[in-house]
Amino acid sequence: MFGYRISCIFIAALIPFAAAAELEPASINAAGYAELGPGDQIQPAIVKAQILLDRAEFSPGEIDGRHSARLDQAIAAFAERHGLPVDTGWSRSFWLALTSSVTGPVIAEYSLTREDLKGPFMQLPAKMEDMRSFRTLGFSSAREALAEKFHVGEELLAVLNSGASFSDVGERILVPNVLPDRSPGIAARIDVDKDRQTVKVYSAQNELIAFFPASVGSDDKPSPSGALKVKLIESDPSYHYNPKYQFKEIGIQKPFDLKPGPNNPLGTTWIALSKPGYGIHGTSEPSLVGKSASHGCVRLTNWDARRLAGMLTKGIPVNFKQRSEAHAAFDAH
Repeated sequence: MFGYRISCIFIAALIPFAAAAELEPASINAAGYAELGPGDQIQPAIVKAQILLDRAEFSPGEIDGRHSARLDQAIAAFAERHGLPVDTGWSRSFWLALTSSVTGPVIAEYSLTREDLKGPFMQLPAKMEDMRSFRTLGFSSAREALAEKFHVGEELLAVLNSGASFSDVGERILVPNVLPDRSPGIAARIDVDKDRQTVKVYSAQNELIAFFPASVGSDDKPSPSGALKVKLIESDPSYHYNPKYQFKEIGIQKPFDLKPGPNNPLGTTWIALSKPGYGIHGTSEPSLVGKSASHGCVRLTNWDARRLAGMLTKGIPVNFKQRSEAHAAFDAH
C-alpha cells in the first residue's frame, strides 16, 4: 500500500499531464456545461464540478479533473438531495442545479505558510511493519500535504502550478477553493452501501445531507452486515496490528503499533463501530478510495473522514447494506 503511494508519485512526475496547456484557472472558473471528453483527460468543467460537489458535502473523493465512477456517484447523490431524476447523470440539468448559486472563484490563490512547510516530511518504507520505528507517519513532501489540505490530487496540483517550488513561505499557488466556511449538518444515521462502495449521511428529517465515496471491505475481508452504532470518535489515532487479522501483506506474526500521522493506515480519523475491530477511517492513499479493497473497515479520504466525524455523536446507527444479502434473505422466505 505505502510502496504503491511512493511509486505513484514517481510515475506521475514522468508522464505528461493531460490537457495541461488548456488548464488555466480562468478556464476552470469560467467553465460552463460541456460534454464529457474522451479518455482520461483532465477537463476544466469536471474540475469545477468536483470542487462544487465537495463544497456541497457530496464528495467526489480526490479532485483530479477526470470522469470516474466516484464522480457519477456524487452526482447521483446530489440529484437525490435536490429532487432531480435518478438518471440525471452528467447533464445540463445537473450543471444548472450545481452552479446556479455559485459565487466567487472555484480556483483561488493561496500563500504558503510556515505551517505548510514545516513537516516533518519523510519517505516511508513499503512494508507496514517497517514503519514501527517512526515517531510519526507524516507526509512525504509539502506538495503532498498541500494536496491533502485542498482535497486535490498531486498531479492536478502540479498542473495548476507548473512553475511552483512548494518550498518558500509566501509563495503563491493556485488551489481548489474547498476550505469549509460553515458547520456541517448533524447526522441521525449513516448508510454504508457495500455494493456501490459509498457512504450516505441522513438527518433526523431523513434528508440526505452528505455523501462520501469509500472502500468497503473485500472478498477476503468483508465488512460487517446489518446495523451497528458509532462507539468512539478519535483524531490522529495510533494503529495496532493484531496477527489474528492475518493481513496478507504483513510479513511478521506478532503484534505491533504504529504512531499517528496522515500516512498512518487509519489516516487522521478513526470512528470505531460497535463490532470490535471495525470502523470508518481515513487513508494514506486518497486516490485509491473507491478503487481498492479494504480490510473490512470503511475507508474514506482523510478530509472526508474528518468531515464525517464532525457530523457524528456516539450511538448514531450505521447500517451496512448489500443487495446480494437482501436477495438471499428474500429467497430464504
